[in-house]
Amino acid sequence: MITAESLTKTYGAKTAVDDISFTAAPGRVTGFLGPNGAGKSTTMRMAVGLDTPTRGSITVNGKRFADHAAPLREVGAVLDAGATHPGRTARGHLRILAATHGIPHSRVDEVIGMTGLDQVATKRIKGFSLGMNQRLGIAAALLGDPATVIFDEPVNGLDPEGVRWVRRLTRRLADEGRTVFLSSHLMAEMAQTADHVIVLGKGRIIADLPIHELIDGTGEARTLVRSEQAAELARALAADGVTLTSRDAESFEVTGLDARSIGRAALQAGIPLHELTPLRSSLEDSYMQLTEDSVEYRSGGLDEHTGAGTTTVTGPATGESATARPVAATDSADHEGALR
Repeated sequence: MITAESLTKTYGAKTAVDDISFTAAPGRVTGFLGPNGAGKSTTMRMAVGLDTPTRGSITVNGKRFADHAAPLREVGAVLDAGATHPGRTARGHLRILAATHGIPHSRVDEVIGMTGLDQVATKRIKGFSLGMNQRLGIAAALLGDPATVIFDEPVNGLDPEGVRWVRRLTRRLADEGRTVFLSSHLMAEMAQTADHVIVLGKGRIIADLPIHELIDGTGEARTLVRSEQAAELARALAADGVTLTSRDAESFEVTGLDARSIGRAALQAGIPLHELTPLRSSLEDSYMQLTEDSVEYRSGGLDEHTGAGTTTVTGPATGESATARPVAATDSADHEGALR
């Protein structure tokens, strides 16, 4: 278990971690999310004793990292896959770590096999790819068979097979009752792996909840609509609070109206529908909405779908308006007019 209480870290005038408290519990994968500069890596470094809190505390399995007699048997961490001696072999590196903690050499061979390093175990680390260094870092983290593991971007540099392997490994470790604390920028992977998420923004916790609650509670409900009369249907749906996002000449997404209301409006207007599909928000959607005010460096304002900004849809009868993204250049003129 990892427990932070009023954890704070400052560097001069800059506050990297600002009075945060949380628990990463055994038996589940706790995802640790946030934009660059949010304080994730600093928090993980404090957990394993690489940085000292300015105030507050963070403990692993009830103790500060430095107070454990054999830390590798309590917590294994992958924070910097490149932090190894380049002249050593993979097996030599792991044996040195094992010797400092009274871990038998047989365990070294076990983790080499677990991480797929068998064929490169006798090769010098300086010739390793980024992906192989990641595997070696994970092998070192698992060396002491710890109850808690901390992985900071563990799939960085891995190929698709390696990414899937890390996903299965983290799930298995949690299923064995261990605490898994995982940071990643890959939202699709996090959505498949994490049970619980903690989201940081500018050093503070902005969410701490089960992952399904983050997705269901933050993301907006959307509906995919397809019709040969998309332009007419767009005009029929235009209303205050309704957003229409074009996909192509015959389809668009609707936010602000549920599928039942869309179907009723199409029926009243005599417009045939070919598709009416509710879309569940993704973790990425929810995360982006949650952290939009916490991003330190923001990219230019290109629309995700079309490379343009937003326009206004005007209701045909009421004059009410709704925000909508313009259609792509390949859309028909009629459809473009309806969403202008």
